Amino acid sequence: MDLGINGKKAIICAASKGLGKGCAESLVREGVDVTICARTPETLEATAEEIRAFGGGAVTTVACDITTPEGRAAVLEACPEPDILVNNAGGPPPGDFRDWDRDIWIAAVDANMLTPIFLIKDVVDGMMDRKFGRIVNITSSAVKAPIEILGLSNGARAGLTGFIAGLSRKTVAANVTINNLLPGPFDTERMHANIKVAADKAGADLEEMTKKKAASNPAGRFGTPHEFGEYCAFLCSEQAGYVTGQNLLMDGGNYPGTF
Repeated sequence: MDLGINGKKAIICAASKGLGKGCAESLVREGVDVTICARTPETLEATAEEIRAFGGGAVTTVACDITTPEGRAAVLEACPEPDILVNNAGGPPPGDFRDWDRDIWIAAVDANMLTPIFLIKDVVDGMMDRKFGRIVNITSSAVKAPIEILGLSNGARAGLTGFIAGLSRKTVAANVTINNLLPGPFDTERMHANIKVAADKAGADLEEMTKKKAASNPAGRFGTPHEFGEYCAFLCSEQAGYVTGQNLLMDGGNYPGTF
């Protein structure tokens, strides 16, 4: 399927590895010119070289902290009129809420709620003027089924979800959609770090716990960043113009509910 986005421009946050990288790869294959950002220059440049090897769209890198005003300004200077925005940030650390002070909570809210909102604020009016825009927020399956040790993520991402529920109904008439893509267990560094925390807490063997977690999923495995990126690319397509304000779960059937 031709997604109709060849030649479009995209900003993809936290794209040096994991799910953000998967999204960048898929969009570049569709001919989208992507601007990717992450904090570590060396990792970011290595990722850019990998993605360029696929052919397709151009890849521009901006090494920055996207959670700061300076970082956002640098990304928007590199791509001032994006057609596509993929919001993503490393999830806050797992743990016990009794150990989290105000500074830790504010950092989580800054990264996983306010940064996406500020980026949307910077780009959405231009998208509406041009009559095309696709915004995808990478959140978490924890928005639907909270994970006890991920209280920081549960709270901050739920706040973003509520904000998007209202805004996405205001932009769609101008062909600007805003959706949340909710990953469950994917084969990323972040997920493996969370498994390690759980294994350490339980005094269990890490390798054995990882195998059990994969086997317990109805799919019998973890998802791949490539699968996630392909779903994201479809949400950014011309064909997805009638999909907005949705929380789209991608978890291999892990969530047991009907709704």
